[in-house]
Amino acid sequence: MLMQTIVNGLLLGGVYGLATIGFSMVWGVMGVINLAHGAYIMIGAYIAWIGFERFGLDPFLSIPISMIALFAIGFLIQRFLLNPILKTGLLLSLALTFGLDLILTDLFVLGFTSDLRSVRPAYASESLQIAGVLVPQVRLAACALAVVLAWGFHLTLSKTRHGQAILATALDRETARIMGINPTLTYALTAGAGAALAGAAGSLASMLFPISPHLGASFIGAVFVVTVLGGIGALGGAVLGGFLFGLIQSFASAAFGVGTQQIVAFVIFLVILVLRPQGLFGRKFFGENA
Repeated sequence: MLMQTIVNGLLLGGVYGLATIGFSMVWGVMGVINLAHGAYIMIGAYIAWIGFERFGLDPFLSIPISMIALFAIGFLIQRFLLNPILKTGLLLSLALTFGLDLILTDLFVLGFTSDLRSVRPAYASESLQIAGVLVPQVRLAACALAVVLAWGFHLTLSKTRHGQAILATALDRETARIMGINPTLTYALTAGAGAALAGAAGSLASMLFPISPHLGASFIGAVFVVTVLGGIGALGGAVLGGFLFGLIQSFASAAFGVGTQQIVAFVIFLVILVLRPQGLFGRKFFGENA
């Protein structure tokens, strides 16, 4: 029973980590708390559902489509809506992204209604049995792919010119500008990359959770908790925080019932926020040594 609980938590935590990376990076690089991030995850889930239901496309194969579509959405929203208001402070960006979340959610309610939908490929119910522990194949594959995508994003940041520009801008915007980096373009690329990862997480989540226009609302709370657990802007922290959050939910569900898992998770969130605001795996400020 203990091992089953641990396995369930870890497999779910990989998806939470992937869903958080983009949110955490946008917050760390630009100081923007993007409340529309949950809607991006929801859109990714609907792209997977449309591909599966109407075109017979395997949900894993829909991930590149989700990432491309969400990159474009995130890039354009940042470039033309968020960039012009960044200098006005945090409050206006919160209000704008909250409004965007409401608009996107309502558009999908109009287009798809609030009915719950699901993506159930033929292999959805298959599991591996290892030492008496059942490992659902879909969750295992989703978790593994989430880790691969997170590692790919890490390599992009550390090895590519645009990735280095993102990190440099996060450390010191004015110095980055002097060095020839365009902060406006860099911010748009950061937002696009974050949205792309949210789209991938949504496609994976479509096989694990019921899909509705309100899926993003349930995810945004988890994303906040994982961001604080991992540390704002900490890429590795987001992944580790996702695994930890999955374990917390799994153990809370096993010990107190499914209805308590969110309560337990948010209590731990508040405790960590008070005792270690930079997160368990993060830094006091993005770009600073731990």
